Amino acid sequence: MQITIAYDSSWRNSFLDGDNNQPLPKKGRKYKASITNLKQKANYIKREVTLNTIMGLMNRLIGDQRKLYQSRQDANYFFKKIEEKVSCCDNAIETQEMTYLRNMMGSFDQNAFTGAIKVGDAMFESDYSNEFWGILSLDIEALIEFVLNKTTVNNNIALDPITIIQKLEELKKIKPIEKNEILQKVLEDYRNSFGEINYFNKKQQIVVISLYCSALYIQLQRLEKKYDMTSAKTKAGGISGISKRGFTKKDFMNRFTTGDKKRIWGNPYIHETFVKGEGKTRSLMTKASGTLEITLDISKDKAKEIRTMIRNAGVSSFYLGKKGLAYVEDIKIAEVRK
Repeated sequence: MQITIAYDSSWRNSFLDGDNNQPLPKKGRKYKASITNLKQKANYIKREVTLNTIMGLMNRLIGDQRKLYQSRQDANYFFKKIEEKVSCCDNAIETQEMTYLRNMMGSFDQNAFTGAIKVGDAMFESDYSNEFWGILSLDIEALIEFVLNKTTVNNNIALDPITIIQKLEELKKIKPIEKNEILQKVLEDYRNSFGEINYFNKKQQIVVISLYCSALYIQLQRLEKKYDMTSAKTKAGGISGISKRGFTKKDFMNRFTTGDKKRIWGNPYIHETFVKGEGKTRSLMTKASGTLEITLDISKDKAKEIRTMIRNAGVSSFYLGKKGLAYVEDIKIAEVRK
């Protein structure tokens, strides 16, 4: 028995974690296709037509609308002894298209904020403010002196949220630097203060912004000996939006704005990779169109039974995998002589 399925624009990517052939978690399957998640190769999930795809489709065609794993758990599962006799040939033409996905969980924009900016915050108007934020105006040599020799910071810097976040963003753009003997001492000093923290990128170069963010925490400890630093710290004892390795703009600005963090309700489905010698490549949503030929190596009587069930169910169109449109183009029954 051969069933030919014609389909168009079937999605060949997944944007949820977990497996559709398992019970749904209490909180649902997590969305893995945000802009941040798609920077990781593992979250650009490709899908192909598998036996599970075929069996889910076959159950749908005979009128069973349960999830495949639910049907298989049934003692009277119709295809229990037939699955091993099923094969398929996917004649697909694949294209990549720009697709905008809606994320109904509403994640936050990492680099945006809402509302008016509150300039008059204690972090910028206290007696410690210049010495504290002056760390960000030091060059690398002066920063090293500050950490190793405990020099005083006298640099003046404009004290307002926008200037500070702009300065952090400038420092983030500085290229990583190679490790040397002096910088190794700086990192040892940091580790003695904060424990084991990774200050390196994949090439084992030191990330500059991490040096400055950790220096802010060193300065916080030193200034506590002569100032009341309560207004500079969160309830947990850290610096709002700034960790010892880096910063997050939305979390930093959240303290200084009248509005909430800016929500993102969707984003384009794009995964970018950089291959040395080839440059940057972009992978978009893969869509497939074509025909799927399903072959069932079963008796003629069983084939006729399945054909009758398909006709009685009257399923006119359905999804093949994720999205797209599919329908039964042809059903052939032929007796194979052995």
